[in-house]
Amino acid sequence: MAKVRVEASKSYDIIISAGLLQSAGEHIKNTVGGTKAAIITDDIVDKLYARTLETTLIDAGYEVFKFVIPNGEGSKNTENFLAILDFLAENGFTRKDAAVALGGGVVGDLAGFTAASYMRGMRLVQVPTTLLAAVDSSVGGKTGIDLRAGKNLAGTFYQPDLVLCDYLTLSTLKEDVFRSGCAEVIKYGVISDTSLFESLREPIESRLEEIITRCVEIKRDIVAADEREGGLRQILNFGHTFGHAIELLSDYRTPHGEAVAIGMAMMARACARLAICGTSTAESIIDMIRHYGLPTETAFSVEDIYKAALSDKKMGGGVITLVVPIEIGRCELRKTSLEELWEFIELGLKT
Repeated sequence: MAKVRVEASKSYDIIISAGLLQSAGEHIKNTVGGTKAAIITDDIVDKLYARTLETTLIDAGYEVFKFVIPNGEGSKNTENFLAILDFLAENGFTRKDAAVALGGGVVGDLAGFTAASYMRGMRLVQVPTTLLAAVDSSVGGKTGIDLRAGKNLAGTFYQPDLVLCDYLTLSTLKEDVFRSGCAEVIKYGVISDTSLFESLREPIESRLEEIITRCVEIKRDIVAADEREGGLRQILNFGHTFGHAIELLSDYRTPHGEAVAIGMAMMARACARLAICGTSTAESIIDMIRHYGLPTETAFSVEDIYKAALSDKKMGGGVITLVVPIEIGRCELRKTSLEELWEFIELGLKT
């Protein structure tokens, strides 16, 4: 078992262990309290793990309710946000009760935003069941839903009270879903940890506790320094500006991890051509992405990606902040004009 303590506007533990789901109720009761728990999950995870979580919550003394959404990014919308709010109110939840997000990034983002909004903030527990959620989205307090204009355009910063990561749940992931999570792991190596990056040349399936722990330690340190993304935290968006644009253009048929992988590859190619990083750095990033069976190219045009990127949250005053790799283990933030943004996209698409 590993434990990582996050010190932010709310201090909380991330507990990482095999079989943790079996004792989740006890951990939640001891940390969060309350008398009611709302499991928010999707229709795939519901069949796999909701019964186990429900049982352990009941054993801990909770009255348990469950809200199930369809799997996929399309469920992270205003309709489900409002439906869960009504569900909580109709079942008499108070701000001292717990919303328990059981699932991947979509479930965690949606449940987190709802918990932040209900009665101006109720207790929140994240129980990630995908690699992507375990290493990234369950930690740090970013919550949100998608609007028609773009991804995560409605949301807030709302830290959980507890994160319980039972990495045995990753064993039931489809191969492509596991690979998508690997994109975020690669990201952490590129932005902050050369040793982590180099270790990814070997399979990670037997080292999940170690890998997840290192990723959340990196995120913990960044969030502690810049919780509300005023500066440093934007480093975590490496590959995401172009990645989010590709998700939007594909109507979210391209999974988040695959889109981020393409975004990282585009940024690596552009930065090498602009002499921001060395060719060897760009090749290392692209080779690692391919090593995990992730895509590095897209059929969308420069114009398509440029227009979609204009809805990015990091845009302001005709300038966008891009995360550029300098070398493996070090990235920097670069204020970029719209003309320069077009150039980055154009150079990033050239193979």
